Amino acid sequence: MRLDKLLAHMGYGSRKEVKSFIRKGYVLLNGEAVFDDDIKVDEENDEIVILNQNVEYQKQIYILLHKPKGYVSATFDFKEPTVLDLIEETQKGLFPVGRLDKDTTGLLLITNDGKLAHELLSPKHHVAKEYELTFTGEFKESFIKQFQEGIVLEDGYICKPAEFILLESNKGRITIYEGKFHQIKRMMQALGMEVTSLKRIAFGRLRLPLDLKDGEYRFLTKDEIELLKA
Repeated sequence: MRLDKLLAHMGYGSRKEVKSFIRKGYVLLNGEAVFDDDIKVDEENDEIVILNQNVEYQKQIYILLHKPKGYVSATFDFKEPTVLDLIEETQKGLFPVGRLDKDTTGLLLITNDGKLAHELLSPKHHVAKEYELTFTGEFKESFIKQFQEGIVLEDGYICKPAEFILLESNKGRITIYEGKFHQIKRMMQALGMEVTSLKRIAFGRLRLPLDLKDGEYRFLTKDEIELLKA
């Protein structure tokens, strides 16, 4: 594996940042400073040190993607581009954790860690998912309590308690603890409103970085991975 790719994979910075570290001589390979960022390394056996920290390679990959509109949350689709088309990594087994609708943007975790994905998506763990949304229709103050008590959908399903904060007359922030199909759109429709835009800004303890633009991604840091696993 290329040295810069490995270091970025391990969360030591973006590809651009780790290239800079290498070119400045901050990285040691088997005890010697290296300045060539595309040098190939044996991730299993070479000793790599960056900024006096030993690099311990992990095969599991954790990527935070700022999903743009127009991409489906799948590993493959016959008709539509998928979120994996935005990822340069060629590691086998990568998949999105959960789904964001094609027209929904924001934080999407991509990994090959099936155990963690199962734990994050398991209904019994009630992992929080926070969204910003805009909508049409009148939002009444009484709706806040209805979200807290559980919105009843058109098919009779009673949603788990959610939290809604009204930011402007047609803009809000909602936190849900489950992930039913088109859930937020259906919750709003049950109250006579229509969602016009939806963006996920947090998943569990992981938040969408303000400086990560649509379509961009980065590897999670060790601290972020620990937060997700906590």
